[in-house]
Amino acid sequence: MDKKQAKERIENLRSQVEYHAKKYYDDDKPEISDFEYDMLMVELRNLEKEFPEFQSKDSLTQKVGGTVKEGFKKVTHEVPLQSLQDVFSIEEVKEYVEKIEEKAKENDIKNVTYVVETKIDGLSAALEYKNGELIRGATRGNGVVGEDVTENLKTVKTIPRKLKDSINITVRGEVFISKKDFEKMNQEREENEEELFANSRNAAAGSLRQLDSKVTEKRPLDIYIFNVQKIEGKQFNSHYEELEYLEKLGFNVNPVRIYCKDIEEIEKAIHQIGEDRENLTFGIDGAVVKVDDLKFREILGSTAKTPRWAVAYKYPPEKKETKLKDIICQVGRTGVITPMAILEPVKVAGSTISKTTLHNQDFIKEKDLKIGDTVVIQKAGDVIPEIVEVRKDKRTGKEIKFEMPKKCPVCGAPAIREEGEAAIRCTGIECQAKLFRNLVHFVSREAMNIDGLGENIIGQLLENKLIENIADIYTLKFEDIASLKKNGQKFAQNLKDSIEKSKENDLHRLITALGIRHVGAKASKLLARKYKNIDNLIEAEFEDLSMINDIGPIVANSIREFFNQEQTIDLIKKLKEAGVNTTSKEEENIDNRFEGKTFVLTGTLENYTRGEASNLIEKFGGKTSGTVSKKTDYVLAGEEAGSKLTKAQSLGVTVITEAEFQEMVNG
Repeated sequence: MDKKQAKERIENLRSQVEYHAKKYYDDDKPEISDFEYDMLMVELRNLEKEFPEFQSKDSLTQKVGGTVKEGFKKVTHEVPLQSLQDVFSIEEVKEYVEKIEEKAKENDIKNVTYVVETKIDGLSAALEYKNGELIRGATRGNGVVGEDVTENLKTVKTIPRKLKDSINITVRGEVFISKKDFEKMNQEREENEEELFANSRNAAAGSLRQLDSKVTEKRPLDIYIFNVQKIEGKQFNSHYEELEYLEKLGFNVNPVRIYCKDIEEIEKAIHQIGEDRENLTFGIDGAVVKVDDLKFREILGSTAKTPRWAVAYKYPPEKKETKLKDIICQVGRTGVITPMAILEPVKVAGSTISKTTLHNQDFIKEKDLKIGDTVVIQKAGDVIPEIVEVRKDKRTGKEIKFEMPKKCPVCGAPAIREEGEAAIRCTGIECQAKLFRNLVHFVSREAMNIDGLGENIIGQLLENKLIENIADIYTLKFEDIASLKKNGQKFAQNLKDSIEKSKENDLHRLITALGIRHVGAKASKLLARKYKNIDNLIEAEFEDLSMINDIGPIVANSIREFFNQEQTIDLIKKLKEAGVNTTSKEEENIDNRFEGKTFVLTGTLENYTRGEASNLIEKFGGKTSGTVSKKTDYVLAGEEAGSKLTKAQSLGVTVITEAEFQEMVNG
């Protein structure tokens, strides 16, 4: 490679590395694996070494990645939180140790010892204590300046607020989420149709870097402390001694630390951690080799980015071949049908893999997967197994092409894929796989508003087989409800009253409760106002529906598909038999003075709640929106109106007071 080619490649690599570092450190949404990123960095580092004239202080080989997120106070670390030099082979570890031994001889230091620890896959943080009390916590940031996340770190149960010694100390640790908790989080996110976390590290980072500490509190964060950054009034000779003292203070210290006397013991420790990694409750992405002698560390010093007294060995991603025996489909709580690979059991990174998700139809098509294929399995983020490759050269011609089902494998209702979506969904309202979520939505405040029937009670009712479908809510027996709680008589009576009261709800609440895709509370009111009763809505034609303002063809199609199903008609029949109202109670309104007008509400109103004002606008044929645009006709501004008022003024949108609105309503 000549100089011109080297310069072009270095610039290209720097651009790639900076992009992926931002996705990883700042956005917590990596697009490539850690290994792929590491290989880009290795190539860049090697080229910069070979062509030193193209080196730059701005290169990520020379500085720590990461920036301070807007909204956080900046914290300047008194002792920088540096990153580690990575190596990818035992030979490189040996070379590192040889250099350390040579430096020891130069300084007449004998018997250099080391500590090998797990490299925890999480987010680095510093904790500062004064007189034994936690006063501040910060992320690493760029190593010199981090983010003040004190309130968020206080929600981590394993971080002591007060130490067992009244000492001034700053420690460094790794915030992480355990493997078990990470799997549970992603399972819940999948059920809630939320974007999955790419790996446990990014889940931990995203959780810790929340601007609202209440969100952080709900996340299962943990921490292991692995270093003393600064301490007053005490001195230690060795790193191992420091770690033992940190445990006595009450810190949760990295549990895997192996004392080593030479390269043979270091190599043995690295292999041991590699073999045991599957049994660890937390994810790791390597083993860290540290010089134990603290005075020798001072002699070795640091570069701008990394300490010379430590190196990180990164375990290569392990890949294994196996057979794809079958593909089965599972139905999630929201009705998403997910294909699952059934594999010939194979051991990868210490655990036996017999199945893994295939995500969706697009993933299968992209990989060109067929039942009977030989596939390559890799564990992503040390937790999730995935198919990374199909060995097409090993095909025999007997492989079977897989097609996603046209009907739900649980209830037999049509399975559809909407335009622009990757997921295929079950559309059946009585599907047992979706029943819990459907019940939670049906009883919610905007829907049937059945007070006292929360997720916990619904879970108990299903577990005890007291309800098997939505309509069973209305046939619940008093004694069955009372049995769910100790001294549950009062609770049962209140819930029965709330259930009875819900029968009288207006039609629009029932339409909302049915959970028709794309049909929310506003659309439900429009439909109830136009069709007057549920039977008319069931019979409504696509063309008629799609002509309604704010409905359109996509929503109209969804409504038609919903009411064309036997399960829907069966449920509505049961609800009618239970005495649930299916007719609109709203008096016909011939006054459409606000027809075609869009209102935006902002600030606090004196005589109306936001909901009451919205209902009045809709009653007179208008509609409300949450955002101000050029298409907005009026902004109704109450006390302490904020950015919406400012935007309305900048766009020249008519701003009205509550008194002016009252005049418009009174005509």
